[in-house]
Order: sequence, then C-alpha cells, then structure tokens
Amino acid sequence: MKIADLLELAGNNLRQSKLRNGLTTAGIAVGVASLVAMLSLGIGLQNMANSRLKLSGIFDTVFVTSRQDMRGGGDDSGDQPQNFEEMKTLDDDARAAMTKLPHVIEAQPEIMVMAELRAADKNRAALMAGLPISARDNETFDGMKGKFFSSGEADEAILQKEFAHQIDPMPENLIGKDVTLRYAERQAGSGGMASFSVVRREKTFRVVGLVDGEPFGGMRMISRARIFIPSGTAERLNMMQMADATRAMRGDMERKTYSLLALRVDKMSEIEGVRDAVKKMGFRAYSILDATQSLRRFFTLFDMFLGIFGSLALAVASLAIVNTLVMAVLERRREIGIMKAIGADEADVKKLFFAEAAVMGTIGGALGVVLGWLIGRAINFGTNIYLARHRMPAENLWQVPWWLVFGAILFAAVVSLAAGIYPAARAAKLDPIRALRYE
Repeated sequence: MKIADLLELAGNNLRQSKLRNGLTTAGIAVGVASLVAMLSLGIGLQNMANSRLKLSGIFDTVFVTSRQDMRGGGDDSGDQPQNFEEMKTLDDDARAAMTKLPHVIEAQPEIMVMAELRAADKNRAALMAGLPISARDNETFDGMKGKFFSSGEADEAILQKEFAHQIDPMPENLIGKDVTLRYAERQAGSGGMASFSVVRREKTFRVVGLVDGEPFGGMRMISRARIFIPSGTAERLNMMQMADATRAMRGDMERKTYSLLALRVDKMSEIEGVRDAVKKMGFRAYSILDATQSLRRFFTLFDMFLGIFGSLALAVASLAIVNTLVMAVLERRREIGIMKAIGADEADVKKLFFAEAAVMGTIGGALGVVLGWLIGRAINFGTNIYLARHRMPAENLWQVPWWLVFGAILFAAVVSLAAGIYPAARAAKLDPIRALRYE
C-alpha cells in the first residue's frame, strides 16, 4: 500500500468518529502542553541563571597566579616544580601566550593600589583599581550615574558612591569634575636588579560616573576598591604594587610581572579547558565557576524531573489512544475483513492503524506545543506584572527553543505509535471470514 493511499485512508477513518478522535487528540495536546510548559520553565530558569552569572563578570573568567606567589589559589597537584627558582614567572611573555589560547578573548592584570584622592579641598585615601573596558557589560554598571570609561586608556575615573559622599554630600556634583590622584610609582634603582625606588606622583582624572555597588558582585579583589580607572591607564602609570616586593626578593626588577591575570573566556562551557591549559603552562588557575557545579547539577536534575512529571500527562493520553483504536477495531471488523479479502495482508492492516495513531499524535503534539507556548507566555506576563508592582526588573522565565518544539512533536508521535501497537496487532490477527460475517 502506498504511503499517500495509507494516509488518505487513515484520515478518512479518523473523520468518521470526529468527537472521539478529537477528544483523544485533545488529550495528547494537553499532555504535550504540560511537557512543553514544564521543560520551558526549567530551560528559562537555567538560562536566566546563566545570564546573571555571565553578567556578574566572574563566572566567565579564569584567574591565574604564579606558583611563586604563596597567596595564589588553585590546585597544586601534578608534576610541577616546587623549587622557587624553577617556578615560572607570570610576566608579559606568559600573558601573551595565554592570550593566544583558544576561547580566551582577554587577559587583563588585576591592578589595585592605595591612592589618595583630592577634590573639593578634601583628601581621602582609598584603594584604587584598574577596570578593563569590557567591565562595562557588568550588571553593576547598568544603573550607574554618569557613564563608563570612553576608552581603555582614558584619564577618567569612576567613584564608588558611598566613598564619593565623603567628599561631597551631593556625590552627583562630582561627575564631570577633575580630581587629583596621588599614587606611588615604581622605578628600577641603580643598585642592581634587586633594587627599586618609589616616587610619589600626582595625576588629574575626570570623574565620569558613580556606581552604587561593588563590581563583580564583590567576589574579586578589585571589587573592594573605591576608585576605578581604566586598566590600560593603570598599567601605563607603572603603579607600585604588592607584587613588586616579590620581584625584589627574586632579584628581578627588569621584567614586568603580575600578581594575578584574569582571563575572560568567550563561552562558559570552555572554562574548564582554558583552566587546564593554563595549569599545563606551569601556573595556578582557578575559576569561580568551579563552585557552581552543584548549581548546574541541580538544574540538570530539575529539568529531568520536570520532564518526567510532564510526561505523565502524555502517558495518560496514550491510554486514550489505545482505547480509541481498540474501539475502532471492534467497529470496523467488517471493513478489516474486506481489506484482507481483496489482498491486504497483516502488515497493511498494521500500517493503517499505526498511521492513524501517528496522525493523532502529530496533530496533538503540534497543538500541544502551541498550547504550551501560550501557557508559558501567559504565566510570564503575569509574573512580570507582579515584579513590576514590586519595582523589580522584568524576567523571561519561559523559553521554548526550537529543539523542544520538534522534540515534543516527535515524542508525541512516538508515544502514539507505541500506543497503537496492541490495537494494530489485534486488528491484523482478525480472521477475514469471521470479520465478514460480523455485524
């Protein structure tokens, strides 16, 4: 029997009992809708959590320190040299090599120094840190007063609002004004490689913005700073840092070294690979994302259980398919007998009932996807109204990716085919003579 003839005959048979077949198809649609709604909720919550983690600016970052630095974090396991002289230095050569690693889009040093800010006839000492231009995407700066740095080497500053309030009761008045920063500059001394001198410097910066909270969720050292300048500017000014003392102990003030490098990775899924590659280079490497493994495990199990509970409604709908097709066998025994009498074999009869089951499953799956999407949009709309009343930003809790759309329809069709196995087998085994005599 040709596929076109098979589908045409299946369609004609389904139209003969519109109410019963329609209710069965509706049952499948409700089952698929519950499955789609639950899985889209899990996907939406997981994507929302991932986007929040990425916007924090720390979960897409690998932090690198030298093994010479006893304060460094990370795993020291492996056949790494334990002799101080044999340990690799985190210098410009290492930074350039890490920048070339696959998926690494930025390698920025964390620069943090003690500085003194003079403005409005007031002097205040505070930590000053360099921020890369990529930090503009951090969610902390979404609601900032003023603007972010115009470039990575601009003579501009962003102040923490609470600190700025110590200088001016109206912190917003500082935006657009020039302030003077006093800091220590390191210089190589004349007494050999182990010597260096510290020179007091002053530089004028223009305040371009005020930030309420601490960048990067307060989970990075530079988050504790109260004055922020572009990292390119901080490097150019050659500010004195704690790592310089380590360099002096090592007798090497000629090369530029770093206490910590922050490697930004283009995909959070590539964090582990970048971290392992850095460790193979002989450095310590760690990521805050390592601490979120339990969170990712939770979402995996959460999605699995949502899928299981959503599938229960579809399993109930499959029983309706079995009931519908079994009743069809009883009502169409004479029709089945005529088919066999004119040459149809058991395989043709099975194909016919499988086709009817597949049609109901496919149509029900498609309707279920639409219904599930509408349910998700309605709940999303209601949730955002609730958040708006509490002055909270809107969130997209429901997401229906394309793979879920096609997967749900395919799953409904497969479940329907499985439900049609028993009715199809029962119809195929009918004796044509007894079927023709049946009234």
